[in-house]
Amino acid sequence: MAGPEPLAVDVWTAMEGATGVPAVVLRFLALVVTVLVGYYLSGLVVRMLGRPVARRFRRPSLTRTVLRSARMAVFVVAGLVVLWILGVHPSDITLSVAVFSAVLGIVLAPIVGSVISGLFVLADQPYEIGDLIEITDVERRGYVEDITLRYTKIFTLDNTFIVLPNSSIRERDVINFSAEDERTRMSLPLVVTYDSDVAAAREIMEQAALDTPEVIDGGPDIRIGSARYPAAPTCYVEEYGDHGVRLLLRYWVKTPYYLTRVESKVNERVWDAIGDADVDIAYPHSHLVFDETSGRLGVDLDGSSGPGDAGSGPDTR
Repeated sequence: MAGPEPLAVDVWTAMEGATGVPAVVLRFLALVVTVLVGYYLSGLVVRMLGRPVARRFRRPSLTRTVLRSARMAVFVVAGLVVLWILGVHPSDITLSVAVFSAVLGIVLAPIVGSVISGLFVLADQPYEIGDLIEITDVERRGYVEDITLRYTKIFTLDNTFIVLPNSSIRERDVINFSAEDERTRMSLPLVVTYDSDVAAAREIMEQAALDTPEVIDGGPDIRIGSARYPAAPTCYVEEYGDHGVRLLLRYWVKTPYYLTRVESKVNERVWDAIGDADVDIAYPHSHLVFDETSGRLGVDLDGSSGPGDAGSGPDTR
């Protein structure tokens, strides 16, 4: 029973007879035209669907995923046409069960797992393109550059890229600093001595935060879940410790993009103001005590001592 291949051969043979051009050359020209047309159509589809898809989904990650899928569909159709030109048909591709299982287990399984994880990432929306996030286990912070079905690309603050498979990033703790509300609360602990003016220390810390432009200086309470927290900087007496009174300053930063810089400004203002106030920073002291339980060591005037000299006084001969 004749398969589809003779039909394809007859087509190219007929074209060869009609044009006088060898069938091999005709196949090659058809391949080139198919590739060029497929590439052009893929770009045309993206341009035609770009704005409607962006208005429909509103999220850059979903928009890019849909446009990539549309472009991939054009490439798949072009690939099928290329296979037809080459005379290759799906019925000609036969794989044994063992080979198919090996390919599925070694190659396709991780890819399918990443794609499924990518669908969950797009559906759960833990972050979006442009968000500032932190991967806690490696302590790397950066901006989400791209989200695909297979991986997430992060542009770090160190001017480097991190590409993480979606199957891996779903198992990690991710802090999103840009989710919905960009305001971020920060803390500054400080231990002052018991002889210090605690009220003055608290006022100094609050004023240091208020004098920093990037810090929210007041307004309505900021709601987190069902709780509300003061928007203005507030210093609390947290603990009476072994070395002094532990104070904790909490303040809100307007945007999370320069947290280290803002923290440094607040710390510098606190340090400068404490120097002119009746406030001392507490720190641990070590006191060495020598008594009758400390033991004795015998030493000669010439600097030598032996095992038998322990417990004897200095030699004054």
